[in-house]
Amino acid sequence: MKLLVIGSGMMGSAAAYDMARQPDIMSVTLADANIKRAREVAARINHIHGGKKVKAVWLDASDQQSAARVMQGHKAALSAVPYFLNLALAQAAIEAGCHFADLGGNNTVVRQELALSHKAEKRGVAIAPDCGLSPGMASVLGGELVKRLDGRADALKLYVGGLPEKPMPPFHYQLVFSVEGLINEYVEPARILRKGKLLTIEALTEPEEFHMSGFAPLIAFHTSGGTSTLPESFEGRVGECFEKTLRYPGHYDLLCELKALGLFSSEKMKIGKAEIAPRSVMSKIFEGKFASKGADVCIMRLEAHESVRTPGVRGLLGGRLQGRVATFTLVDHYDPKTDMSAMMRTTAFPASIVVQMLASGAISKRGGVLQERDVPADLFLHEMEKRGIHIQYAIQ
Repeated sequence: MKLLVIGSGMMGSAAAYDMARQPDIMSVTLADANIKRAREVAARINHIHGGKKVKAVWLDASDQQSAARVMQGHKAALSAVPYFLNLALAQAAIEAGCHFADLGGNNTVVRQELALSHKAEKRGVAIAPDCGLSPGMASVLGGELVKRLDGRADALKLYVGGLPEKPMPPFHYQLVFSVEGLINEYVEPARILRKGKLLTIEALTEPEEFHMSGFAPLIAFHTSGGTSTLPESFEGRVGECFEKTLRYPGHYDLLCELKALGLFSSEKMKIGKAEIAPRSVMSKIFEGKFASKGADVCIMRLEAHESVRTPGVRGLLGGRLQGRVATFTLVDHYDPKTDMSAMMRTTAFPASIVVQMLASGAISKRGGVLQERDVPADLFLHEMEKRGIHIQYAIQ
């Protein structure tokens, strides 16, 4: 089995590492325009595993024709580059006859990719966007919670965050994935279900205090992309569905102030003879000020709330009684043995698992793949456990 990873940054390098240690994968191609970095990553992975499975090749991921040529001969490809490149890469994969997955995160791009479903199906190719942590693992397991409550729920609540283990003022945050993806989460609208109906609401809204044993109180708030296709999949079957990002309180306040000042705007401003978007400036500032300076931790708590309706009973929440609550909980930390952040492990490993499922046929769906519908949750959980990522299930 021959696999391709496009992008040799944090997530791409972790995905290539995971693929290379699987005995049924014969080779992994790591493609990047930064060929120096790609070669260094490939050499490091080969040294760790004591083999020569990973090889680096040059690729401009914005060149669709070049991407299609590189994809040829590979069973499946993973895009670990910024979300705005994924539509063209999905089209290249269809042309090359190569299964395709990405880390997603942008609702508009994901829907454009899924619109290619019929074309991909005719080519015998699967297109699986949104395969990281959230969206991705949260979608697979959130969907599984609803299934375990017989396919209906009063609410599906997803709380996910990547945080520094030792937050330092004044920012209380460190960058653990693409800065473009981070700002996109704070700017684009969030898709939710409320009273069973699909709505879009502004990001950075409806903050609530979040508590988990072992952590100081956090702030949870809406961000874009995290629910992926869950609202459409469960419309009419789930009353409320949302994903909220977890941050330390001081950082949340800072984000709200920056957004209110217009510093996340993509609208260009003329400054002297130059025209520049505030968002571009903030991206550069974030890269410097939020640079990773220590160990991180990833937290995920998914809750599905069962509703019990009692025929003939009125006045008790419209005939509703409190039902069971099913949960998946994850806390993962930086791994000093591999020098991988918790965010790398919990984002890249799920994506690698899905790509391997596409290549092996464990995911048989062709065309557009939805995480909550098409990824086998039991196998997914088993594969995560094999990688030392422990996800606890409870129902009460």
